[in-house]
Amino acid sequence: MITIDRQRDIAKAELREALIKYDGDTKHQIVGTAIEKLIELNSTPSPTENKSLLQGNWLLINAPNFPDRQESKQHKYVYTLGRLAFNMFQPINLKVAIQKVTQPVFATAKADQYTHHIVVNFKTIDDNIAELNGVIKNLAVCHPVDQNTLQVQFTGGELIPNNTDQLEQWLAIFSENSSQSPVNIRERLNNWFIKWMFAITPVSNIDRQTGKRSFRMKKSPKGLLKILYLDEELRITKGNRETVLVCQRET
Repeated sequence: MITIDRQRDIAKAELREALIKYDGDTKHQIVGTAIEKLIELNSTPSPTENKSLLQGNWLLINAPNFPDRQESKQHKYVYTLGRLAFNMFQPINLKVAIQKVTQPVFATAKADQYTHHIVVNFKTIDDNIAELNGVIKNLAVCHPVDQNTLQVQFTGGELIPNNTDQLEQWLAIFSENSSQSPVNIRERLNNWFIKWMFAITPVSNIDRQTGKRSFRMKKSPKGLLKILYLDEELRITKGNRETVLVCQRET
């Protein structure tokens, strides 16, 4: 007889294989079936109360779910820079390839509050500039609202180089004095509405020592995140828009 632990290991392996085979698409029927099978074997019935399992640096292993993914023969996940962070960082139409996405979830100084950042490592793939490696952080915090659900609240964003070896080139592309992407009237109005609705502060001037730029949200958007599965290795969540994310623990 196969033990429940063995069943769980088999289900996790099948899910990983399905994600690889179907390009990380959690909406694919076979991936969805593998997810449901694993959820049925969940060993953590009250995940938000298990602080040791809840915390960690979680690596996204399904396809990123940012809007307007672009087709590319050379790179797997291509977006514009603007699509990664509320169209706040210029040049918003700069093409970038996502290398990995992580979510650090760790306790803050406030009781029952955790970080819930979305950290995107990317490289630029625009033909007109040198390849640069950077990080966008969509900053957020979360707290439990019941045994299975977190409320997530975004608080701002940061754009920083992955290292400072190419700081001069980074400053030339991402500083406040660099060229900005042209936008049509519809995009301009949409960007203005988002900034107004969330009371987003203007992006800071670039720090010429570190290459960092940042913004803050004074009226933070909030959403509910249901934890469907959690153990020492994997976490599966579902957001407000029924978006399912599968993450693997890094630390």
